[in-house]
Parts: sequence; C-alpha cells; structure tokens
Amino acid sequence: MTARVRKLIGLFAILAFVVFYAVAVVAIAERLPDNRAIEWIFYVVAGLAWGVPILPLISWMNRGR
Repeated sequence: MTARVRKLIGLFAILAFVVFYAVAVVAIAERLPDNRAIEWIFYVVAGLAWGVPILPLISWMNRGR
C-alpha cells in the first residue's frame, strides 16, 4: 500500500472517529450532574483523551516514508 493511500484511509478514519467521539462526549455530558467542577474535569479529560487512539493511526499513516 502506498503512502498516499494510507494517508487517504487515515484521513477518513480520523474524521469518522472524531465525529463519533464528539457525539459520544455530548451524549455523556448531558447526563453529568449539574456541578461546574465535574463538568470542567470531564471536558478537560474528554478534550485530551481523543488523541490517544489517534496516535497509532497517525503512526501507521506515516509508516514507509
């Protein structure tokens, strides 16, 4: 598989994941208790956690350069 094809597949995979992740975060956020501290912690964790599953995909996309 060429690098160009890997990057195209990775692009669509990342877009699909980010859309799914955003919908999931919103669905979970609606169920949080009405407490600013809990909401703040949730959004900090959710804002940082999306990158963890994407790192292996980005690594795969850049393989063979």
